[in-house]
Amino acid sequence: MSLSLYRMHRIYLAATMNYGLGSNDPEELAYYNKIRKEMDDMKKEPYKRGIPLNWNNLEEIHK
Repeated sequence: MSLSLYRMHRIYLAATMNYGLGSNDPEELAYYNKIRKEMDDMKKEPYKRGIPLNWNNLEEIHK
């Protein structure tokens, strides 16, 4: 059975706010762990936190 969008959103909120899931459903646990792993990977790589902005590149784009 596929997760509904509502349930995926609830799991996403729990994972991003560092709450426990409170479910033993393997599909929900897999989705929760996937989100937590992606968040941990983003913390390790500083360039994935935001959009790097270089003013020189902006001037080249507008030429």
